[in-house]
Amino acid sequence: MSGDDRAAAGSPLPARIAVAVGAAVALLLLGGALGLLLATPAKDSEPAASGVDIGFAQDMSTHHQQAVTMATLAREHGADVAVRQLAFDIETNQRDQIGRMQGWLNLWGEPVNATGAPMQWMQGGGHQHGADHHAMVGGATMPGMADTAELDRLRSLNGPAFDTYFLQLMLRHHEGGAPMARYGAEHAGLAPVRGLAANMLGSQNSESELMRGMLADRRVPPLPAD
Repeated sequence: MSGDDRAAAGSPLPARIAVAVGAAVALLLLGGALGLLLATPAKDSEPAASGVDIGFAQDMSTHHQQAVTMATLAREHGADVAVRQLAFDIETNQRDQIGRMQGWLNLWGEPVNATGAPMQWMQGGGHQHGADHHAMVGGATMPGMADTAELDRLRSLNGPAFDTYFLQLMLRHHEGGAPMARYGAEHAGLAPVRGLAANMLGSQNSESELMRGMLADRRVPPLPAD
């Protein structure tokens, strides 16, 4: 028996128990650390963001920003409680979604704003790009986007007139963004991006139906689609 063994054997029972428990805890911690290391994939094995992931996050962030701008105006200019509640829901949801998309872009090392023409990432989706795409009404650069004159008019209105025009602009905005959300849900490379796009498509379709009903109650037609 070594000197250490004789010392341990001669130690009081509580001390020997404490030593044994400490050794067991150390082994558990070591095993847990090794298990975590084995269960965590190496960074190099994580899938990289595709062009669809990046383009969707960039363009949809820009599209959402205008919806947030219009929804914020309802706080001061809207009269109908239902319209104001809808605007609050849109503002809250889309601010959160913008934060997620811009957070992804930061993690991917990509700029928040696209450097080229919008919607180039939707190749093969049957959508226009380039010069034809920019020839939309009022110089807007993505489907559903209000131009400067339309936003100025919205800011100038109050009460029921604001409510009606807000519903018209936001309905067109939602329906214009639906093809981007659908394409992202079907073609994005990363599962979280596909999931967010599918969530957008579902919630905005529901909101669009609600706005169509509100406009019908006012006997006002929707604006023509882009």
